[in-house]
Amino acid sequence: MARTRSTKAASAANGDQSQPVATKSKYSPPVDSNEPSRVFILPTKATSAARIILLLNPRYSKPTKYLLCPESGLYEFTQIAAPKTTPRSWLIERKPAATEEAEVQAQITNGADLFIATPVDPLFVVLPALTSSTASKSDDGKRLFLTSEDHFDSLSDSASTHFSEVLRCEKTRTLFEARMGAICDTVEAGDEKMFRLNEKKLIEQILLKAKALGSTPLPPSMEDKFVKKVLEAPLSVQKSDVIKTETKEGHDAPSLESVESQSSVSTVDSATTVDSTSSLASAASTAATSVSGDAVEDSVSTAMKASDDVVALQRLKVAFSFICSGHVSPTTATRLEGLLKERNMSGVDFAPLEAYLTELAKLRAEAASARSMADYSGKRHLDDEAEEARAEKKRKLEEEKKRKASASRGVRELKKVNTSGMKKMSDFFKKK
Repeated sequence: MARTRSTKAASAANGDQSQPVATKSKYSPPVDSNEPSRVFILPTKATSAARIILLLNPRYSKPTKYLLCPESGLYEFTQIAAPKTTPRSWLIERKPAATEEAEVQAQITNGADLFIATPVDPLFVVLPALTSSTASKSDDGKRLFLTSEDHFDSLSDSASTHFSEVLRCEKTRTLFEARMGAICDTVEAGDEKMFRLNEKKLIEQILLKAKALGSTPLPPSMEDKFVKKVLEAPLSVQKSDVIKTETKEGHDAPSLESVESQSSVSTVDSATTVDSTSSLASAASTAATSVSGDAVEDSVSTAMKASDDVVALQRLKVAFSFICSGHVSPTTATRLEGLLKERNMSGVDFAPLEAYLTELAKLRAEAASARSMADYSGKRHLDDEAEEARAEKKRKLEEEKKRKASASRGVRELKKVNTSGMKKMSDFFKKK
């Protein structure tokens, strides 16, 4: 054994290169895992006590990942997906701490999706317990005052969530109870506070969020589809009074009033408006070569335009529905949207918006009727032309038949003679 050790030592001293030399790489190879890694973007306000937990999603009642920080509150994860047509991945590098070796650990993800933690109001998490718990209603259907523990029990029954563990933290329990107090009527019963849902307070809380969201134009896709398209009115042709015109020869030209009575439409869609305006301009230019007095003006404009107040009300309504669609159960959302229209519940008067939408529906109905009439007139015109063509063809056939019938018997018999091999009459008059 001693000779072996001395031999190895001598080889190392002589610089023997037959032995492998251990090297250190800056990056360590990634460790294979059955579950692909995900990239989470956490807020800077989150402390070291923040944890990713599972809670029931208030919209779908399914376990969903949240970030809970006792100091800064509750956060939900919004997924930012990468295009499927462009596969991408992330190379994640973790710098070693001061007490660790100077070796950088790196990892490659299978996808490029990001999960960004965005704040969410804890009242949405406890809302299902306040609205759908059967224990919170009396025999006549009225809600009862219950302690926060009674409401929390319905959320802690699921073994797939961490809600019961979350409540063990005093700061977290206080956070949930404080948000419950914002949407509930409360009474003191000894040393305990009891809660009962107040729908008016709930609507007020959601409206505060909707007003903050709708104070500025919504994202372009939402603004265009749910605000501009909904409030957009059909087009109309506006014409000034027509003045009698005279030609250069001094004779009265046909009045444009007759042209207008035949081709003008009060309210039409974009395609019909262009056709009507073009035909009217053509008829006017043909009727008179010069115009005395004021010029005749034809312009295309919207029949009505929504005011700023109407646009703001529509934007507020869309923002309210958007919040409910993401954080409130479908049944509760439908009820809240119905109560939103009641002024005594929401404190907002939607009468101007409703009046505008009612008038807009009438204009769109008139536009649809005008368009259908124009389509029917064009189709009828084509049908008349086809009928005339068929009648002309039939008339020619009958004339040909009569002409053949009026021929003499001798002519008809001559047509039956076999003239093959016989010279024609023109052959006798050719030059020799």
